[in-house]
Amino acid sequence: MIRKQEALDYHSQGRKGKIEVIPSKSCQTQRDLSLAYTPGVAEPCREIEKNPEDAYLYTAKGNLVA
Repeated sequence: MIRKQEALDYHSQGRKGKIEVIPSKSCQTQRDLSLAYTPGVAEPCREIEKNPEDAYLYTAKGNLVA
């Protein structure tokens, strides 16, 4: 059985939270950022507009819960 203090200690020690967000693609150069954001993100958006199922190919949609 989990004790109250054990749970409180677990959640209060070290870094706060349990999830970390880190890039899954390279974001080291200006070119990388241009591919990831404007103008590069427009191409996958256009493909998703034509075929909504492509959202699973070009986005994190398949990795999300809820």
